[in-house]
Amino acid sequence: MTRKNILVLCTGNSCRSQMAHGYLKTLLKEKAQVYSAGIETHGLNPGAVAIMKEDGIDISDHTSNNVDEYSGIPWDFIITVCDHAKENCPYIPSNTAKRLHHNFFDPSKVKGSREEIHIAFLKARNEIKGYCEDFAEREFS
Repeated sequence: MTRKNILVLCTGNSCRSQMAHGYLKTLLKEKAQVYSAGIETHGLNPGAVAIMKEDGIDISDHTSNNVDEYSGIPWDFIITVCDHAKENCPYIPSNTAKRLHHNFFDPSKVKGSREEIHIAFLKARNEIKGYCEDFAEREFS
């Protein structure tokens, strides 16, 4: 089986795309090469790192990358994880890529107590985890 190339795309590649990247990499192991990028780069969100660590996945070594850094990679899947990225995605030439979209809740926009922010990140992480598990089952079983 040849490894599939998966691009997870978000606005700033700081939070939702990073969590999806972590889950897909963990779930698919050697079946896929997973990349995440943004149409902008906002740096790695510490809340995303912390909430993933609670589920046993370390994304602290991830970097925030611009989609332009990955030109020339033959994508098998392009997954947009927010409406803004889907609507503003630059043209990515790929005749073979299966394009998928799910607008996930953005926990980085939540203001409030530490507990309220934690609950927001937990909600987003669990939505993303479920989506990634379904994707892995559907596309790689």
